[in-house]
Order: sequence, then C-alpha cells, then structure tokens
Amino acid sequence: MSEPLVRPAVLDDAEAIAVVHHTSWVQTYSELLPAEHWESDTVERRAQRWHARLSDGPGNLAVAVVGEQVVGFAKAGPTRRKKSVPSPVRSEELWALYVLGERQGTGVGALLLETVLPPTVPAELWVADANPRARRFYEKHGFAPDGARFADDLNFVLIRMVR
Repeated sequence: MSEPLVRPAVLDDAEAIAVVHHTSWVQTYSELLPAEHWESDTVERRAQRWHARLSDGPGNLAVAVVGEQVVGFAKAGPTRRKKSVPSPVRSEELWALYVLGERQGTGVGALLLETVLPPTVPAELWVADANPRARRFYEKHGFAPDGARFADDLNFVLIRMVR
C-alpha cells in the first residue's frame, strides 16, 4: 500500500474532495439520517460547493493522496462565529477532517490534522456526539470536551473539543 502524500488542495481537487466528503457522511451517518436527506445530499451538490470554495482559494485546506486518489482532506482556519452556538474559546478551529473508511486508522487523519493544525496550536472543533470514533481520534491528538454543545440543522448534537 502506498504512503499517503499530504499537499495543499487545488481547484482540480473539488470533485475528489466531494467524493470523500459524501462517502464519509454515508459511512458514518447513514443510519442516523432519514432516507430523504440523501435525495439532496449528493456528490454532485457537494462538488458544486467545493468548487465554489476552492475558486476563492483553498485557504488552509489539505488533501491526502494515495497514488492518484484523494483519500482524505482537512480544513482549518480562524474560529467561526455561528448564531446559537457558544462563543469561541480558541482563535483557531478545525473546520473539517474526513478520511475514507478504508483509510481510517492508517495515520492519514493524523497527517492531515498535523498539516492544518500543528500540535502546538491551541484550537477548537465541533464533533457529533454520535460519532465516538471521531471523538476518540481527537482525544488521542490532545483535544478534550469542554462541556459546550448545541444541536445543528440536522438535529445532531455537536460537542466542542479544545486543546
């Protein structure tokens, strides 16, 4: 199995990022979301959104590539303020980290996390309470729940983790 290469995302990665994003959601949340959710949550829609985001410049968005395939991505940046969400406690936030199921547990997620948020950077993130595997991953990388939580638009309870 080839070693993953982590590099900054480029506009041509939009489709591949969308595939990873959608596939990860299906693998993780398909049993938690109603079937009608997937009528509008498609790879094509996610590709449109990623293309628009990348058209504005990738910011701190990295992809993990094995061979020619994007197998994961991560994005971090200044902490976002959202309505009805507890106020930020760190200036940096992990916005997203997704790795295809068959690559989870291989170190790809750790490489992505370290690329967009080096271990010495204090940061926060929001993770679904119903995703214990992700919570354990973040705990392994120095994050801990701080008690803040809210329900998102899909009625997932998200918990904040900080380091």
